[in-house]
Amino acid sequence: MNHSKPSSIAKRIVRSHLSMPVGFAAVLGFVSTAHALTVTNRPAGTSSGAPTPPQFLHDIRDPVTIQTLATWLVRILVILILGALLWWAWNRWRRRRPTIAAPAPPPPDARALKRLTEALQWIEQPERFCTTVSEILRTYLEERFGLRAPERTTEEFLFELQNSISLDLKHKQVLGDFLTRCDLVKFARAEPGRTELEDLHAAAVRLVEESAHRVAAPPLLPTLAASSLPAPANPAPPKLEEPLP
Repeated sequence: MNHSKPSSIAKRIVRSHLSMPVGFAAVLGFVSTAHALTVTNRPAGTSSGAPTPPQFLHDIRDPVTIQTLATWLVRILVILILGALLWWAWNRWRRRRPTIAAPAPPPPDARALKRLTEALQWIEQPERFCTTVSEILRTYLEERFGLRAPERTTEEFLFELQNSISLDLKHKQVLGDFLTRCDLVKFARAEPGRTELEDLHAAAVRLVEESAHRVAAPPLLPTLAASSLPAPANPAPPKLEEPLP
C-alpha cells in the first residue's frame, strides 16, 4: 500500500498549525475533534444533517380477557336465577300480606233513607219534590224486592203489586195512596201545601223503615207456575187406535 499521500497531508496540517497562532490552532483542533466524534457516534444508515429521534421503550401491558360464548351463557343463567328468586320472594310476601276487604255497600233501605233526607231541600218546589221522592221509593222497591217499579206507570205497577207477596196489604195501600198523590202533583198540576208534602215524605220514610227487614219473595219456578194453571173444563177423550186386521 502507498502511505506517502496521507503522510504528506499530515505534514501539511502540522505545518499549518505551526504557522498559525497558538490560540487559533487550539480552537481549530477542538472543532475537528468534536466533528470526528459526532460522525463516529452516529448510527449507521442516518444522514449527517438529520437529528437522531429518541428511542422510547413501552412497558408490558396487562393480560386481556377474551369473552367467550360460555362466559355469556353463565352470566345470562345467573341473571335468570336471580330474577326467579326475586319473583318468588315478592309473590310470597304478597300472599302473606293481610288483605283489606272492600267495605260492603250500604243496603237499599239505608240508601233510600239518605236520599229521602236529601230530598227535603226541594220541599218548596212541590213538583220537583214529588218527582224526586217518588223516584227514590220506586228505586228502593226494585233494589229490595225486585219489583220493576221505575219501568212502569203507576197503574201498571199497582196492578202487578196486587199479585206480589213482597209487601203486605197495609203497605200496598200506603204505597198506592202515595203514588197517586204524587201523580196529581206531577201531571194534574196540583199545588199541595207544605204540611201535605211533609206527610208524603213521612209516608215514604215509614214505608222504607217498615219493609226493610221483610224477606223478599222468591220468584216462582216454571214448574210451579205451570202446575198452578187451572185444568181445562172439558178434557178431550183419549183417541183409541183401531186394531190391525
